[in-house]
Amino acid sequence: MLTRTEIQQRVSRLQERLTLNGVQAALLLVPIDIYYFTGTRQNSALWVPSSGEPMLLVRKSLVRARAEGLIDDIRPFPSSKELASLLGSEGDKVGMTFDAVPVAQHGWYSKVLPGRSFADVTMLVRELRSVKSPAEIEMLRHSAEKLCSIFSEVPTFLMAGMRELDLAAEMEYRLRRIGHEGYVRMRAFNQELFGGMAVSGSATKYGFFDGAVTGQGLSGASPQGASLDEIRENEPVLVDFAGVFNGYIVDMTRMFVIGTLDAELQRAFDLSLEIQEAVRRAMTPGAICEEIYRQAAAMAENAGLGGNFMGMPGEQSRFVGHGVGLELDELPVLAQGFNMPLQAGQVVAVEPKFVIPGKGAIGIENTFVVTETGGERLTELSDEIVVI
Repeated sequence: MLTRTEIQQRVSRLQERLTLNGVQAALLLVPIDIYYFTGTRQNSALWVPSSGEPMLLVRKSLVRARAEGLIDDIRPFPSSKELASLLGSEGDKVGMTFDAVPVAQHGWYSKVLPGRSFADVTMLVRELRSVKSPAEIEMLRHSAEKLCSIFSEVPTFLMAGMRELDLAAEMEYRLRRIGHEGYVRMRAFNQELFGGMAVSGSATKYGFFDGAVTGQGLSGASPQGASLDEIRENEPVLVDFAGVFNGYIVDMTRMFVIGTLDAELQRAFDLSLEIQEAVRRAMTPGAICEEIYRQAAAMAENAGLGGNFMGMPGEQSRFVGHGVGLELDELPVLAQGFNMPLQAGQVVAVEPKFVIPGKGAIGIENTFVVTETGGERLTELSDEIVVI
């Protein structure tokens, strides 16, 4: 449960970073960033000066923002003529998250706030959000428990002949019944996800989604996730879903098979467990993200499966883990080119997977907290392939 004290601490940390970077204020426009620093997700703009009280300017709903918000100054969004007198002074450097603010919005604020210069504070905000407080970790733990409870029910309804879509719909239905919020927020431009995916035969399809497995989807307009293909015996069934409760997302994957699993797929699965454990052990404060990824990729390469690691050959993703929290694609990323050190309290979904054309996709995914002794697992459910 969010508290006023936690919100104040978040705002204070942001103000410290703004001061260190010579930025007089941050103007936050992305809804989930606003929620993080205020406790309310309404149509609004948040002004955080480097010192002093933040101000939330609300278009709709002011009533709800005032009921939910955990900062003091919550007021109606003013006319454009009034903004310049409310938000800083000429000569100020104002921070914006350029990764997610549309050019049109940046242009409008540049026009109504003359004399200000705008700086990108994307990484500053995302790095702050990446380190979870004890209260956030408890909310993530709650999401994990809820998600695991539904994964444990899969053997009761998975059967040969049902469509991938039927399996996905059953997961979605059961998750919604226990309070899954539906939104799987993603920050990356041009990425989107509907809940998760349940795929078998279509798991080896190429696709846009920046992950190891894309799936066929239902049309060219929705080319990701479950298809209308039937699930057959002796094929791997990959179920990869996010759990979203109280806004906080955990991510996990489990494997199922009706009948017998191909020996090469079993070998790849065993390797995915070995990689997961190596990554888990390495997830300590100060460990460099790229080095962890390279260790995982080297294990796949040494086993002769490097060309199948994290995607279809030729279109593989260059990561083995991604941060989660209020968004599915938070920092840090255990990825090629990501040279930042891990910090205690960051939460990462680790997902070593293999895609073998003509046979299927296989792997594992669990969500871990970075600690001094390695990753602490939140998604507590057996990793083993469930044979039906």
